[in-house]
Amino acid sequence: MHDFRWIREHPDAFDRGLERRGLPPRSAEVLALDKEWRALETQAQEAQATRNRLSREIGGLKSRGEPVDDILRQIDIRKDLETATAARAAELRKQIDEFVATLPNLPADEVPDGLDETANRELRRVGQPPRFNFDPLPHEAIGERLGMMDFASAAKLAGSRFVVLKGGLARLERALAQFMLDLHTSEFGYLEVSPPYLVRDETAFGTGNLPKAAEDMFRTTDGLWLIPTAEMPLTNLAAGEILDEAQLPMRVTAWTPCFRSEAGAAGRDTRGMIRMHQFNKVELVSITRPEDSAAEHERMTQCAEEVLKRLGLAYRVMLLAAGDMGFSAQKTYDLEVWLPGQNAYREISSCSNCGAFQAQRMKARYRPAEGKGTRPVHTLNGSGLAVGRAMIAVLENFQRHDGTVAIPEALQPYMGGQQIIGPANG
Repeated sequence: MHDFRWIREHPDAFDRGLERRGLPPRSAEVLALDKEWRALETQAQEAQATRNRLSREIGGLKSRGEPVDDILRQIDIRKDLETATAARAAELRKQIDEFVATLPNLPADEVPDGLDETANRELRRVGQPPRFNFDPLPHEAIGERLGMMDFASAAKLAGSRFVVLKGGLARLERALAQFMLDLHTSEFGYLEVSPPYLVRDETAFGTGNLPKAAEDMFRTTDGLWLIPTAEMPLTNLAAGEILDEAQLPMRVTAWTPCFRSEAGAAGRDTRGMIRMHQFNKVELVSITRPEDSAAEHERMTQCAEEVLKRLGLAYRVMLLAAGDMGFSAQKTYDLEVWLPGQNAYREISSCSNCGAFQAQRMKARYRPAEGKGTRPVHTLNGSGLAVGRAMIAVLENFQRHDGTVAIPEALQPYMGGQQIIGPANG
């Protein structure tokens, strides 16, 4: 949510930020509505003040034996005016809030201009893609050849964009998630959390998923939403809270299933596990002081990168353009892992600094150790990593000519010491 005071003081900057997002200017419209609302609020307050003053005069009139009928009528008029004006103000306030809630966060100054991924900026590449003396297969071919990746059974059970993993690949998926959780909790100081997978409207609103992304989520018949990412419940742990400064930074992580309708992905990545309705992900969330969020963003990104480094996977880091970022982000780094089966880098993590945007929607604040009052916290989130895509990367990068897959050394303790996945030992 946007700060109205900041919009009043910086209308041109607000419009420039929206323009970089590919949206028309909105400051004049927002401020006109805000001015009308403040005028109604003032009228209601003045009517109440007049009514209170007249009410105090009644006692004096009665004590002097003077008639009070006229003043009672004036009080009733003021009361009706106050009630009607306050109702109009409340309705207008609701309209304003609903309108502003549809406007995305503004991009940070250092974010590249551009409306899509073609304007993203590559910052660095880490590691070398493997070289094969055979034509590398895509992950779905590897998995089906092993007999451990079953799309036909999943389609029978649930339809398209689902998969049934078996044997060694089911264990590999679990091993990847446990490896990531252990790394983030034992070395990087994140607190492991097991959150609900169903959330209320206000939780989805707080992270910016509602109202704009409703079509990309699944909703139950009793009005709850299946989480598209653990960012939603983890970030909302701070919703409505006033934290002490000593509690910050708050760093939490969770391994959860994620559910996405992929409403806007028709025809994209229809084969394999790249884009699924249900997938697992290890999520990282940080709640910080405003002055610490930029450094925390770099730190979080490095934590996600470390997972790829220890798995021995080549990747690159991209700074997303203004028009390619998520709704709530003001700056985003994407980590893209090399996939030999596609001969391309593909996203495996997004790490975003949302500034105060989500905090203002959630009413999440902190109390500085010095000074008075409270301030909005800053929120950050990142994939650390998407487990399914990490498994895709392992299968494609560590495949061997005989159809088996070598297990990265970092994962072998989680696989009971197993070094190879093959039909016989999967």
